[in-house]
Amino acid sequence: MTEEIIIKPYLRLAGLEALTIRPETNFINVGERTNVTGSKKFARLIRENKYEEALSVARQQVENGAQVLDVNMDDALLDGVDAMTTFLNLLQAEPDIARIPIMIDSSKFEIIEAGLKCVQGKCIVNSISLKEGEEKFIEQAITCQAYGAAVVVMAFDEQGQADNLERRIAICERAYKILTETVGYEPQDIIFDPNIFAVATGIEEHNNYAVDFIEATSIIKNKMPRVKVSGGVSNVSFSFRGNDHVREAIHAVFLYYAIRAGMDMGIVNAGQLVVYDEIEPKLKELCEDVILNKRPDSTERLVNFADTVKAKGKVEVKDEAWRNGTVEERLKHALVNGITEHIETDTEEARQKYPRPLEVIEGPLMAGMDVVGDLFGSGKMFLPQVVKSARVMKKAVAVLTPFIEQEKEDRFKAHEAAGTKSEEVAGAAKVLMATVKGDVHDIGKNIVGVVLGCNGYDVIDLGVMVPADKILDAAQKQAVDVIGLSGLITPSLDEMVHIAKEMKRRNMKQPLLIGGATTSRTHTAVRIAPEYDGGVVHVLDASRSVTVVSNLLNKESKEGFLAQTKKEYYDLGQQFLNKQKHKVSIPYEEAVVTKEYFDWKNYKPVKPAIDSVKVFKDHDLATIARYIDWGPFFIGWEMPGRFPEVLTDKIFGIEATRLYNDAQALVAQIIKEKWFSANGVIGFWPANSNNRDTVILQTEEGVVHLESLRQQMKKAVGQPSYSLADFIKPKTADESGKTDYMGAFAVTIQGARQHIDRFAAENDEYNKIMVQILADRFVEAFAECLHEAVRKEYWGNAKDENLSNAELIREGYQGIRPAPGYPACPDHTEKLKLFSLLKVTENIGIELTESLAMNPPASVCGWYIAHPQSHYFGLGKIQRDQLEDYAKRKGMSVEEAEKWLRPVFD
Repeated sequence: MTEEIIIKPYLRLAGLEALTIRPETNFINVGERTNVTGSKKFARLIRENKYEEALSVARQQVENGAQVLDVNMDDALLDGVDAMTTFLNLLQAEPDIARIPIMIDSSKFEIIEAGLKCVQGKCIVNSISLKEGEEKFIEQAITCQAYGAAVVVMAFDEQGQADNLERRIAICERAYKILTETVGYEPQDIIFDPNIFAVATGIEEHNNYAVDFIEATSIIKNKMPRVKVSGGVSNVSFSFRGNDHVREAIHAVFLYYAIRAGMDMGIVNAGQLVVYDEIEPKLKELCEDVILNKRPDSTERLVNFADTVKAKGKVEVKDEAWRNGTVEERLKHALVNGITEHIETDTEEARQKYPRPLEVIEGPLMAGMDVVGDLFGSGKMFLPQVVKSARVMKKAVAVLTPFIEQEKEDRFKAHEAAGTKSEEVAGAAKVLMATVKGDVHDIGKNIVGVVLGCNGYDVIDLGVMVPADKILDAAQKQAVDVIGLSGLITPSLDEMVHIAKEMKRRNMKQPLLIGGATTSRTHTAVRIAPEYDGGVVHVLDASRSVTVVSNLLNKESKEGFLAQTKKEYYDLGQQFLNKQKHKVSIPYEEAVVTKEYFDWKNYKPVKPAIDSVKVFKDHDLATIARYIDWGPFFIGWEMPGRFPEVLTDKIFGIEATRLYNDAQALVAQIIKEKWFSANGVIGFWPANSNNRDTVILQTEEGVVHLESLRQQMKKAVGQPSYSLADFIKPKTADESGKTDYMGAFAVTIQGARQHIDRFAAENDEYNKIMVQILADRFVEAFAECLHEAVRKEYWGNAKDENLSNAELIREGYQGIRPAPGYPACPDHTEKLKLFSLLKVTENIGIELTESLAMNPPASVCGWYIAHPQSHYFGLGKIQRDQLEDYAKRKGMSVEEAEKWLRPVFD
């Protein structure tokens, strides 16, 4: 008899990929720039019917880390229904955007319904309420349910917005009863917003607002346990705007009680979140009096106190009082706040206090890290803070390690003298991590390792380019509990499948974690999980790693967690197969016919100013730094959002600013002390296309054929099927014989490794990861800097260009620089031609691994295309007819072509 598998009732959303909101899930980031009321650029593009360009706004939101995409077309000058329909239909044809769930946002339900007809997966409707009465509410809810959407329900009825406890509960209960009993909604698909209002305003009626919200949250979660509760936390402290010190304390106190009451999500200025236990006692008492409405003069007392600290920075109000605590309290404070200044002294004091040095680690140090883990898991600390805590922990452990090793040696000698055997007691659970063979990228893996280490796990990091046998031999020899694989480039996906098969062949039992930029839950479910029975789990980011590993190593939860994951992955696999059956593609030959056409007869290609390869050595770092795009920097630290808005973000703002200041200081040091060396190479050649998907370059060594791939998804009438070859003038376009041109580039940042290794040796994980991320930012900035010089000087196709850095980041320039392995040209093997044309390895030292990853990791290469109407696009999936044609053009077997193109081949 098959054992029954119970699927927990979590809120599950989906675009092309699923998003499950579990109890341990942190804040869900909603990308809001695809909103005509919130983005002038997006509104302009929609009004001008430039929908393809508007998709770039959505794509940027996804790239910036949005987990849900908000789409709003409420504009008096728009036909909202038509705009929503057109945009969402186009969006669904872009897999890199459509992979995340959509939030259909409108004050007009006819626009919401139009959107519901277009989206795939499971979306969110924002919002419905009882303000127009039950009949309209039921009608709208039934419609939302029919399309499988989750709903945001505002605490709003015919009388207006709920502003006391009784109305909050009454409205939410009434809505819940209607939704679950009349409409048939699942409770987990309901998100209540019971309204947070400002306290301490001086108006007596407002004094109980926070208490009402907290009590309402508790009652709502008790009476309706599977629903979600959300709210704008920053509203509660609005009367103290301008005084961040007091506002942060109010938020910390409010969240302390609201989260205990069951609050699931909220918006709060929580960057350097004040730990509840560490708020200065007087301020905490005053904030609790206000939040909990303990006394009639609480507002007056807090206002008076606020005046004494107004305009003071956090450094000024901060004191060293924590140094007066016990050594255990001091170690905890240092760990939670990332303070390394006194850690060696305090650790040595603790070592002399405790019988054995290991007891210092197992006692006060791990107690402090438990607090860090809890704060991070609940969304009260962010990744940069956790990495700083890890730095403190490593420095403390470094003090103790020689004494621990000496103890081991003494015990060994004692056993040897007595003729007995030494059996050390097993320590913390071991997690082995490695970047797979052929891949050199490890920033994400390093961050996950830090987070796991902060939560008490013994992390064994084998580094990069690690063969399968070395990974599995080490796992068996060291008896690890979990194996984690990381990879960035697409060939790494096949290597992960191979490792899963090898683990099954070896009859291994350790769970296998999968992570990295190219990995996904769907690929893990469809390609990797079926190859290994010991448990395969995709880990989206560092914040999820602790929960996953904890579930896998907990004897009580492991079996249920793996069973649930296996069922989820089976369902994902079935969904994937069903989607493949229903996906509408067009034949390759039809796609070639529906290519993008240009007025080649009147096109006058610009001849490059140089006709050979040019090498750049030790390019000026200060110049490069001016081109840095800081958006991906914050994403690397799991702080998604646009720059510079992220610096004032209600959730991440303060910590983002602190992180940015640290980065700027390190950038200045990198430039001053020349930590990095920036080297690059460019080249240009006469080029023409064959009017299909091949570009022919005329080089000094002979003809070189560059092969492109073409979109095959069925599109709306009049929408072309894009290929990069479309942007190069066809040889048969006219009788003039005019040639077009094409360029290539490769750039690299060298020198980072010695500083990464130095910080690692100093147990400074924070600066180690900072250098890695900044090296990536520098090389991308170098590519941007060099491309501008190409457009203005070395090619000269846009000599009069005058763009700001923000405009460069938005790709407002003429022409594109697509990179092999990326959405428009996903085949890494074309990189071999680029390296040969530019003699990249000989000129600037970048080497290719067997999987065609570039080493050093901070390296970028790509093609230069100058046509003024050229643009980026995502290829999507191709069909077998194109795969076979491409393999023939490339002179490789269909099997080998499929290996390199597996991520884009159905």
